[in-house]
Amino acid sequence: MAFDPQTLHGLPPQDFVALVKRTPDQEMAADFAGEHREAMLDSVFARFPQQFRPDKAGDRSARIDFRITGGPDGSSDTYAVVVENGECRIDKHPSVESDLSLTMGPPEFLKLVTGNGNPAMMFMMGKIKARGDVGLATGLATWFDSPS
Repeated sequence: MAFDPQTLHGLPPQDFVALVKRTPDQEMAADFAGEHREAMLDSVFARFPQQFRPDKAGDRSARIDFRITGGPDGSSDTYAVVVENGECRIDKHPSVESDLSLTMGPPEFLKLVTGNGNPAMMFMMGKIKARGDVGLATGLATWFDSPS
């Protein structure tokens, strides 16, 4: 298992990027379909507030839902990245309508958040599905430091 809660918790950003880069998609999908899925997703989403750049977001507010498919028995998990008043927080069980909703499997999600994948290509190939303010997706990457 390449991914586990102990590995992800506290893993330096550059090591996280390298781990995603060298792990085959099938292995990422299998690891994130197992019993440690929630803890691993929590660890990955915990990185968002740390990498947030309020100077790039400016006075924009946005709620972006990330629906990660590929869970046990075909389940999915949704986390919201909420940007408002110059701060970023994670809403683990979102119940408010989002400005943008992105749906993808674990490999695509991990590649997206580490800069190891081309978001436009993944979208065009149907590996990422977007609903809502798709224009928000294009500027979103600049709101966060690249973990590399």
